[in-house]
Amino acid sequence: MKANVLITGSTGFVGQNLLHYLKGDCRVHTINRTELQGVSVEALNSIDTIIHLAGKAHDLKKSSSPGEYYQVNFELTRKLYDAFLKSTAQKFIFISSVKAAADSVTGVLAENDKPNPQTDYGKSKLMAEEYIQNQPLPEGKSYYILRPCMIHGPGNKGNLNLLYKFVKKGIPYPLAGFYNQRSFLSVENLCFVIKELTRQTGIANGVYNVADDETLSTNQVVTLLANAIGAKPKLWKINPKLIGFLAKCGGVLHLPLTTERLQKLTENYIVSNNKLKQALGSVLPLTTIEGLTITAKSFNKA
Repeated sequence: MKANVLITGSTGFVGQNLLHYLKGDCRVHTINRTELQGVSVEALNSIDTIIHLAGKAHDLKKSSSPGEYYQVNFELTRKLYDAFLKSTAQKFIFISSVKAAADSVTGVLAENDKPNPQTDYGKSKLMAEEYIQNQPLPEGKSYYILRPCMIHGPGNKGNLNLLYKFVKKGIPYPLAGFYNQRSFLSVENLCFVIKELTRQTGIANGVYNVADDETLSTNQVVTLLANAIGAKPKLWKINPKLIGFLAKCGGVLHLPLTTERLQKLTENYIVSNNKLKQALGSVLPLTTIEGLTITAKSFNKA
């Protein structure tokens, strides 16, 4: 018998991919943000697993008020989780973020590292995580808090898309003088993890980082994007101090390269997925390179 799964935030990037991924394996139900405001226990009694994707994403343009993050990422999660606890639903999967743990990483980020978010986005996600963890859990119920790192895939708009546009236009990548390693997450791997959590039993409640197995440097990513369209990568090693100055100017002049975007493109951000893989007892479907190649080719078709 197919499980009944409820997805919040189904119109977003991950939600759309997840709907397609679960189709045929589960009976999928969706709920919009307006309905989520007044969600009832009765509405959840026919559901086996709740997958809570809906949230206020990190705003690079900084046009959102702090209150929006706490209202959407914390308050809505609290309401939904309270209803879950009183309902007959068995599993609650909350999609948080590695930003609930750290905005910058020294070494490798693991689940037992003390959280220290610096933004309202990260703080609001952490508040929701802590609320879930602090409530008494009735027998027969489970919760899983997933902290994905940088998610990418077909249909995604973000820094990878910006890099791709540079490559496609033949513009040299000017940040090759920076050396970094970071974790990525294919949306297909994330969907696989969520599906396994809906399917398997006996997995311990708690927080799980979600990332692909391998890390890559941004220079490697640029090379991969170029290879995907049959182009030769153009990497310029300009003095990082000069680039940093130009990025500061970009923030003032509203140019594409700002200090925050420079940091995202060049920072080290390595995330351990060991706890999750041990819990699932499974191998992720895609390697980092396979996932990024799929994403790159999707950019080319767009």
